[in-house]
Amino acid sequence: MDLPIVAGVDGSAASLRAVDWAADEAALRGVPLRLVYAYLWERYEGSSPTQFLGKPSRKVLAADVVGGAAERAGRRRAEVKITTEVLSEEPEYALVREGRGAAALVLGARGRGGLAEMLLGSVSLTVAAQADCPVIVLRDRDDDGQSTTGRRVVLGVGERGTDSAALRFAVQEAGLRHAPLGAVRAWRCPAHESTDHPLLSGEPARLHEQQAADVLEEALKGVGDDLELSRKAVEGPARKVLLAASHDAGLLVVGARRTPGHHGLQLGRVAHAVLHHASCPVAVVPERG
Repeated sequence: MDLPIVAGVDGSAASLRAVDWAADEAALRGVPLRLVYAYLWERYEGSSPTQFLGKPSRKVLAADVVGGAAERAGRRRAEVKITTEVLSEEPEYALVREGRGAAALVLGARGRGGLAEMLLGSVSLTVAAQADCPVIVLRDRDDDGQSTTGRRVVLGVGERGTDSAALRFAVQEAGLRHAPLGAVRAWRCPAHESTDHPLLSGEPARLHEQQAADVLEEALKGVGDDLELSRKAVEGPARKVLLAASHDAGLLVVGARRTPGHHGLQLGRVAHAVLHHASCPVAVVPERG
Protein backbone atom coordinates (compact mmCIF):
# COMPACT_ATOMS: atom_id res chain seq x y z
CA MET A 1 0.00 0.00 0.00
CA ASP A 2 1.30 3.45 -0.96
CA LEU A 3 1.83 5.67 2.06
CA PRO A 4 0.14 9.08 1.74
CA ILE A 5 1.61 12.54 1.92
CA VAL A 6 0.12 14.24 5.01
CA ALA A 7 -0.29 18.00 5.30
CA GLY A 8 -1.23 19.86 8.46
CA VAL A 9 -3.83 22.59 7.82
CA ASP A 10 -5.37 25.33 9.95
CA GLY A 11 -6.51 27.92 7.42
CA SER A 12 -3.43 30.11 7.70
CA ALA A 13 -1.55 31.29 4.63
CA ALA A 14 1.40 29.14 5.68
CA SER A 15 -0.73 26.00 5.83
CA LEU A 16 -2.24 26.73 2.42
CA ARG A 17 1.26 26.86 0.94
CA ALA A 18 1.84 23.51 2.61
CA VAL A 19 -1.32 22.14 0.96
CA ASP A 20 -0.07 23.22 -2.47
CA TRP A 21 3.34 21.66 -1.89
CA ALA A 22 1.81 18.46 -0.50
CA ALA A 23 -0.54 18.13 -3.48
CA ASP A 24 2.42 18.45 -5.87
CA GLU A 25 4.43 15.96 -3.82
CA ALA A 26 1.58 13.42 -3.84
CA ALA A 27 1.18 13.81 -7.59
CA LEU A 28 4.90 13.33 -8.20
CA ARG A 29 4.90 10.16 -6.10
CA GLY A 30 1.53 8.88 -7.32
CA VAL A 31 0.22 8.51 -3.75
CA PRO A 32 -2.84 9.84 -1.86
CA LEU A 33 -2.93 13.14 0.00
CA ARG A 34 -4.28 13.34 3.55
CA LEU A 35 -5.18 16.72 5.05
CA VAL A 36 -5.33 16.92 8.85
CA TYR A 37 -6.69 19.66 11.10
CA ALA A 38 -5.97 19.05 14.80
CA TYR A 39 -6.98 21.43 17.57
CA LEU A 40 -8.13 21.17 21.17
CA TRP A 41 -11.17 23.40 20.71
CA GLU A 42 -12.86 22.10 23.88
CA ARG A 43 -10.10 23.68 25.97
CA TYR A 44 -10.96 27.12 24.63
CA GLU A 45 -14.73 26.80 24.28
CA GLY A 46 -15.06 25.48 27.82
CA SER A 47 -18.57 24.83 29.13
CA SER A 48 -20.25 27.62 27.12
CA PRO A 49 -21.12 26.15 23.74
CA THR A 50 -20.57 28.76 21.07
CA GLN A 51 -23.70 27.70 19.22
CA PHE A 52 -25.76 29.22 22.06
CA LEU A 53 -24.23 32.57 21.14
CA GLY A 54 -25.15 32.16 17.50
CA LYS A 55 -21.57 31.48 16.42
CA PRO A 56 -20.21 28.37 14.71
CA SER A 57 -18.18 26.07 16.91
CA ARG A 58 -14.45 25.66 16.44
CA LYS A 59 -15.10 22.13 15.20
CA VAL A 60 -17.45 23.38 12.49
CA LEU A 61 -14.92 26.01 11.46
CA ALA A 62 -12.22 23.36 11.35
CA ALA A 63 -14.35 21.20 9.06
CA ASP A 64 -14.85 24.20 6.78
CA VAL A 65 -11.12 24.91 6.73
CA VAL A 66 -10.08 21.36 5.91
CA GLY A 67 -12.87 21.13 3.32
CA GLY A 68 -11.63 24.31 1.66
CA ALA A 69 -8.08 22.97 1.69
CA ALA A 70 -9.26 19.77 0.00
CA GLU A 71 -11.00 21.79 -2.72
CA ARG A 72 -7.82 23.81 -3.25
CA ALA A 73 -5.68 20.69 -3.53
CA GLY A 74 -8.20 19.09 -5.90
CA ARG A 75 -8.11 22.10 -8.21
CA ARG A 76 -4.33 22.02 -8.20
CA ARG A 77 -3.90 18.26 -8.68
CA ALA A 78 -7.12 16.65 -9.87
CA GLU A 79 -5.45 13.26 -10.26
CA VAL A 80 -4.61 12.95 -6.55
CA LYS A 81 -6.93 11.08 -4.18
CA ILE A 82 -7.62 13.33 -1.17
CA THR A 83 -8.92 12.48 2.28
CA THR A 84 -9.44 14.77 5.28
CA GLU A 85 -9.55 14.43 9.05
CA VAL A 86 -10.50 16.79 11.89
CA LEU A 87 -9.07 15.73 15.24
CA SER A 88 -9.74 17.01 18.77
CA GLU A 89 -6.11 16.79 19.84
CA GLU A 90 -2.99 18.88 20.27
CA PRO A 91 -1.71 19.34 16.70
CA GLU A 92 1.90 18.36 17.40
CA TYR A 93 0.87 15.02 18.92
CA ALA A 94 -1.68 14.31 16.19
CA LEU A 95 0.75 15.07 13.38
CA VAL A 96 3.56 13.01 14.88
CA ARG A 97 1.15 10.09 15.08
CA GLU A 98 -0.03 10.68 11.51
CA GLY A 99 3.60 10.57 10.42
CA ARG A 100 3.91 6.94 11.47
CA GLY A 101 1.83 5.98 8.45
CA ALA A 102 3.01 8.66 6.01
CA ALA A 103 5.59 8.94 3.26
CA ALA A 104 6.21 12.52 4.46
CA LEU A 105 4.60 15.31 6.48
CA VAL A 106 4.30 18.80 4.98
CA LEU A 107 3.84 21.80 7.28
CA GLY A 108 3.88 25.57 7.15
CA ALA A 109 6.47 27.34 9.25
CA ARG A 110 3.82 28.58 11.63
CA GLY A 111 0.05 28.71 11.86
CA ARG A 112 -2.60 30.75 13.61
CA GLY A 113 -1.27 30.32 17.14
CA GLY A 114 -0.11 33.07 19.45
CA LEU A 115 3.55 32.44 18.66
CA ALA A 116 3.55 34.27 15.33
CA GLU A 117 6.51 36.37 16.36
CA MET A 118 8.74 33.31 16.58
CA LEU A 119 11.02 32.36 13.70
CA LEU A 120 9.40 28.94 13.56
CA GLY A 121 6.13 27.83 15.09
CA SER A 122 6.24 25.42 18.03
CA VAL A 123 4.11 22.83 16.21
CA SER A 124 6.40 22.66 13.17
CA LEU A 125 9.49 22.51 15.36
CA THR A 126 8.10 19.76 17.60
CA VAL A 127 6.90 17.63 14.69
CA ALA A 128 10.21 17.97 12.83
CA ALA A 129 12.02 16.88 16.00
CA GLN A 130 9.86 13.84 16.76
CA ALA A 131 8.26 12.46 13.59
CA ASP A 132 9.15 9.01 12.26
CA CYS A 133 8.98 10.16 8.63
CA PRO A 134 10.56 13.05 6.68
CA VAL A 135 9.05 16.42 7.60
CA ILE A 136 9.04 19.20 4.98
CA VAL A 137 8.64 22.68 6.44
CA LEU A 138 7.88 25.62 4.16
CA ARG A 139 9.38 28.86 5.34
CA ASP A 140 7.25 32.04 5.25
CA ARG A 141 9.50 33.48 2.56
CA ASP A 142 8.98 30.53 0.22
CA ASP A 143 7.10 31.14 -3.01
CA ASP A 144 3.35 30.77 -2.62
CA GLY A 145 3.05 27.11 -3.46
CA GLN A 146 4.93 27.45 -6.75
CA SER A 147 6.33 24.21 -8.08
CA THR A 148 10.01 23.59 -7.40
CA THR A 149 10.31 21.04 -10.21
CA GLY A 150 13.71 21.49 -11.79
CA ARG A 151 15.17 23.58 -8.96
CA ARG A 152 18.24 22.16 -7.26
CA VAL A 153 17.88 19.84 -4.27
CA VAL A 154 20.64 20.43 -1.71
CA LEU A 155 21.73 17.71 0.70
CA GLY A 156 23.77 18.32 3.81
CA VAL A 157 26.02 15.25 4.01
CA GLY A 158 26.68 14.03 7.55
CA GLU A 159 28.58 11.06 8.94
CA ARG A 160 26.16 8.31 7.93
CA GLY A 161 27.53 7.85 4.39
CA THR A 162 25.60 5.50 2.12
CA ASP A 163 23.49 4.41 5.11
CA SER A 164 21.92 7.88 5.31
CA ALA A 165 18.14 8.12 5.10
CA ALA A 166 18.58 11.80 4.23
CA LEU A 167 20.70 10.83 1.21
CA ARG A 168 18.09 8.36 -0.01
CA PHE A 169 15.32 10.95 0.42
CA ALA A 170 17.29 13.66 -1.40
CA VAL A 171 18.09 11.35 -4.32
CA GLN A 172 14.42 10.40 -4.57
CA GLU A 173 13.26 14.02 -4.47
CA ALA A 174 15.77 15.12 -7.10
CA GLY A 175 14.68 12.28 -9.36
CA LEU A 176 10.98 13.03 -8.94
CA ARG A 177 11.53 16.72 -9.65
CA HIS A 178 13.95 16.20 -12.54
CA ALA A 179 16.29 18.43 -10.60
CA PRO A 180 20.05 18.39 -10.02
CA LEU A 181 21.29 17.24 -6.63
CA GLY A 182 23.96 19.24 -4.85
CA ALA A 183 25.70 17.41 -2.00
CA VAL A 184 27.49 19.68 0.49
CA ARG A 185 29.90 18.70 3.24
CA ALA A 186 31.13 21.35 5.68
CA TRP A 187 34.60 21.10 7.19
CA ARG A 188 36.68 23.08 9.66
CA CYS A 189 40.29 23.11 10.69
CA PRO A 190 40.63 23.17 14.50
CA ALA A 191 42.52 26.23 15.72
CA HIS A 192 45.13 24.16 17.60
CA GLU A 193 46.20 22.50 14.32
CA SER A 194 47.01 25.73 12.51
CA THR A 195 50.56 27.04 12.26
CA ASP A 196 52.28 30.24 11.23
CA HIS A 197 55.33 28.52 9.76
CA PRO A 198 55.45 29.38 6.02
CA LEU A 199 56.48 25.84 5.05
CA LEU A 200 53.61 24.24 6.95
CA SER A 201 50.83 26.76 6.50
CA GLY A 202 47.78 25.32 4.82
CA GLU A 203 48.63 21.66 5.42
CA PRO A 204 46.11 21.08 8.26
CA ALA A 205 43.40 22.80 6.24
CA ARG A 206 44.13 20.72 3.14
CA LEU A 207 43.97 17.56 5.23
CA HIS A 208 40.50 18.39 6.61
CA GLU A 209 39.27 19.49 3.20
CA GLN A 210 40.42 16.20 1.68
CA GLN A 211 38.74 14.24 4.46
CA ALA A 212 35.48 16.07 3.72
CA ALA A 213 35.86 15.33 0.02
CA ASP A 214 36.46 11.65 0.82
CA VAL A 215 33.26 11.54 2.91
CA LEU A 216 31.35 13.00 -0.03
CA GLU A 217 32.76 10.46 -2.48
CA GLU A 218 31.97 7.56 -0.19
CA ALA A 219 28.42 8.76 0.51
CA LEU A 220 27.58 9.34 -3.15
CA LYS A 221 29.19 6.30 -4.75
CA GLY A 222 25.84 4.52 -5.03
CA VAL A 223 23.98 7.41 -6.71
CA GLY A 224 22.98 6.49 -10.25
CA ASP A 225 24.36 8.17 -13.37
CA ASP A 226 20.87 9.26 -14.41
CA LEU A 227 20.96 12.06 -11.84
CA GLU A 228 22.80 15.34 -12.35
CA LEU A 229 25.05 15.45 -9.32
CA SER A 230 27.47 17.95 -7.89
CA ARG A 231 29.54 17.73 -4.72
CA LYS A 232 31.27 20.43 -2.74
CA ALA A 233 33.37 20.46 0.43
CA VAL A 234 33.05 23.92 2.00
CA GLU A 235 34.99 25.37 4.90
CA GLY A 236 32.85 26.74 7.72
CA PRO A 237 30.22 25.81 10.32
CA ALA A 238 27.70 23.39 8.82
CA ARG A 239 24.70 25.60 9.57
CA LYS A 240 26.23 28.62 7.79
CA VAL A 241 27.37 26.52 4.83
CA LEU A 242 23.90 25.01 4.35
CA LEU A 243 22.10 28.32 4.82
CA ALA A 244 24.25 29.81 2.06
CA ALA A 245 23.49 26.83 -0.18
CA SER A 246 19.75 27.25 0.40
CA HIS A 247 19.59 30.60 -1.41
CA ASP A 248 19.27 29.09 -4.89
CA ALA A 249 17.73 25.74 -3.92
CA GLY A 250 14.23 24.34 -4.27
CA LEU A 251 14.65 22.06 -1.25
CA LEU A 252 17.27 21.61 1.47
CA VAL A 253 17.53 18.12 2.99
CA VAL A 254 19.17 17.43 6.36
CA GLY A 255 19.24 14.42 8.65
CA ALA A 256 18.27 14.37 12.33
CA ARG A 257 19.52 11.52 14.48
CA ARG A 258 16.92 9.68 16.54
CA THR A 259 18.07 7.80 19.63
CA PRO A 260 15.93 4.77 20.57
CA GLY A 261 14.17 5.21 23.90
CA HIS A 262 14.60 8.98 23.93
CA HIS A 263 11.27 10.85 23.80
CA GLY A 264 12.37 14.48 23.85
CA LEU A 265 13.11 16.77 20.92
CA GLN A 266 15.71 15.12 18.67
CA LEU A 267 16.72 17.62 16.06
CA GLY A 268 20.35 18.72 16.36
CA ARG A 269 21.83 22.19 16.07
CA VAL A 270 22.25 22.17 12.30
CA ALA A 271 18.68 21.06 11.54
CA HIS A 272 17.36 23.52 14.13
CA ALA A 273 19.27 26.40 12.52
CA VAL A 274 18.21 25.70 8.93
CA LEU A 275 14.56 25.27 9.94
CA HIS A 276 14.67 28.78 11.39
CA HIS A 277 16.69 30.55 8.73
CA ALA A 278 16.82 28.68 5.38
CA SER A 279 15.78 30.49 2.21
CA CYS A 280 13.94 27.47 0.81
CA PRO A 281 11.75 24.61 2.11
CA VAL A 282 13.60 22.27 4.47
CA ALA A 283 13.17 18.50 4.72
CA VAL A 284 14.24 16.98 8.05
CA VAL A 285 14.79 13.23 7.66
CA PRO A 286 15.08 11.03 10.77
CA GLU A 287 18.24 8.92 11.00
CA ARG A 288 17.90 5.87 13.23
CA GLY A 289 20.59 4.87 15.71
